[in-house]
Amino acid sequence: MSHRRTAVLLSAITTALAAPAAATAGPLVAAAPNCDAQSQSQVFLPWADPAQYVLAPGGAAESSSGWTTSGGASFGVGNEPWKVHGATDGRSLTLAPGASATTDTMCIGIENPDIRFFVRGLGGSVAVDSIVETASGDVVSVPVGVAGSGTWSPTTVMPIAAALLPLLPGDHTPVQFRFTSTGSAPVSIDDVYVDPFGRY
Repeated sequence: MSHRRTAVLLSAITTALAAPAAATAGPLVAAAPNCDAQSQSQVFLPWADPAQYVLAPGGAAESSSGWTTSGGASFGVGNEPWKVHGATDGRSLTLAPGASATTDTMCIGIENPDIRFFVRGLGGSVAVDSIVETASGDVVSVPVGVAGSGTWSPTTVMPIAAALLPLLPGDHTPVQFRFTSTGSAPVSIDDVYVDPFGRY
């Protein structure tokens, strides 16, 4: 009987070691919206970009809804001139030097997601970071890129180069985006869009 119990125990241990570790849900997973409810559109088609984009939480920057700000971030009059989100939009997000603003959580795929938005630097620039969650539930920040322009213009396509893990059903992962003013002058951003699956 002792040999049989030993064999059963060894079998159970082997099975446990062979099984992949389960992901630990952290704060981003808990805050993630319905990943299937995201509305996509070709907002950057006038700039020869046919990709399908989703508006980031609060991405139209018409109010502080969908954002967490610090250090002198404000929402004021002055929309990007093409008004890709809506003809009645009239506001944008301005970051004083050193200020930052972080979006609420959204879903992206794990393939090759991108982010793109409109920026007006006037001597300033903005650094973009993706905030993602590891399989252990830890929240980490991964640089995406830096953008700036003297007058309103769309940024280049900025790949979200993070080791994204499929922590949500359908190979989705939760992510937030943080924008930080890095120059010596204020910088404004508007109409923040994400291509959640990138180009294949």
